[in-house]
Amino acid sequence: MNHRTDPVVNPVVTTAQGPVRGLRQGGVATFLNIPYAAPPRGAGRFAAPRPHEPWDGIRDATTPGPNAPQSGRTLGRLDMSPYFGAGWSRGEDYLTVDVRTPADPDGDLPVMVFVHGGGFVAGSTRSALYDGSAFARDGVVLVTLDYRLGIGGFLDLPGAPANRGLLDVVAALRWVRDNIAAFGGAPHNVTLFGQSAGATVVGGVLATPEAAGLFHRAIVQSGNGLGAFTTEQAARVTGAAARVLGTEPHVDAFAEIPDDRLVEAAAALAGTDLRTAAHHDPLIGLSPFSLVADAQPAESVAAGLGADVDLLVGTNTEEGNLYLVPVDAYATSTRADVDALAARVHPDPGRLVDTYRRSRPRATFGELRSAIMGDALFGAGSRALADAHADRSGGATYAYEFAWRSHALDGELGAAHAVELPFVFDLTHLPRLHGAQALLGPDRPPADLAPRVHETWIRFARTGDPGWDPYDPVRRATMRVDTDWTQIDDPRGRERQAWT
Repeated sequence: MNHRTDPVVNPVVTTAQGPVRGLRQGGVATFLNIPYAAPPRGAGRFAAPRPHEPWDGIRDATTPGPNAPQSGRTLGRLDMSPYFGAGWSRGEDYLTVDVRTPADPDGDLPVMVFVHGGGFVAGSTRSALYDGSAFARDGVVLVTLDYRLGIGGFLDLPGAPANRGLLDVVAALRWVRDNIAAFGGAPHNVTLFGQSAGATVVGGVLATPEAAGLFHRAIVQSGNGLGAFTTEQAARVTGAAARVLGTEPHVDAFAEIPDDRLVEAAAALAGTDLRTAAHHDPLIGLSPFSLVADAQPAESVAAGLGADVDLLVGTNTEEGNLYLVPVDAYATSTRADVDALAARVHPDPGRLVDTYRRSRPRATFGELRSAIMGDALFGAGSRALADAHADRSGGATYAYEFAWRSHALDGELGAAHAVELPFVFDLTHLPRLHGAQALLGPDRPPADLAPRVHETWIRFARTGDPGWDPYDPVRRATMRVDTDWTQIDDPRGRERQAWT
């Protein structure tokens, strides 16, 4: 293991491209902004990732680097800055990883590689929620990564490889395989995990043959195994982007356009109607970008891809609240809103609404709307991925449902999308997460909940077993995570059947 300490106790590690100097703080060594691929410049912004050139001397890895081009993101009355970060930090050399490891690693530690969310258009390793110091404190080498977003990462351009953001994640996994031992990590024990769009990418990597052997376990937090666009839907986005930019829908034309204009164009694509005669929009208009594939990740996993990878997959109980409560669309929801949403996401909207009404007889229209939205975006696709993996896999499958309710926004936010993240990273103490308009609300969560969730993720990374019964397509054993933890068989059975 190439790991030593200089006279000012800042560690230096030698990677395949050259040595990097990190920062030691207490028992944690932090290395920021280490390239895993070459800077995506010019036409290279739309090419597969390439190896980074070696550097001379010791590269400073003590300060954050640039991130992918993106526009700023807000979400109504809710402060989501710890999630989205401060927006675009400019610079071309942004295909990088941050590594946090015990300051004196003894080698062969489990490795966890995190893929951030942000609707395929926003987010970065600089966001406060992704500080992996607690993982390093607890004996894990934690890697977070930046990848291409928006038009650069996911627009399906003729002449360019598809899903370039996903290809970046695979390249980062190759970097981990080749370099992580120098940081004390075990390249034979790598867990890939992600949240939201990042979790959907993880599902896509699970279904990518070129990624086989690069990771051994996966955690999908509020992703969508049915969230990929068809090529027809993707072509519709490409055509709209070309019209906004006044150019031809081909990689040669897009290669001449600066990042600023691409970011502006990506923002202008919001709300593009992607419904076709045969397919609904799996992101119901929330993002014009996703993976693009002829088969959904869950379908590819059902065919046997990723079969040897242990999988933990789950969602939050009230996912849809994040998209309704902060913009004051929850309490004001009407039956017409529920019916319109059902028509947008399901071929038999009347049956869908009736199913949710029968399983939730006392629900308000806001609750029904949120439940259907949450399942359309995350729940149905997560259950499909779990079913597919459990049915065909040699690896174990486990499921969870995060149910702890935030009292933010007058108590309405609840167990919304992204609320589990501070618990996974054991960061519930961050001041920006607390307050009437902050993600965790004005109340303190149970003191033992974050340590338990955090340790459960680590236990799964170490052993492949989070501590409850495996999921199978009959029982569908699921751990409901709240103040008390309760294992439940097929907790959303009636609603699950409505989507199949």
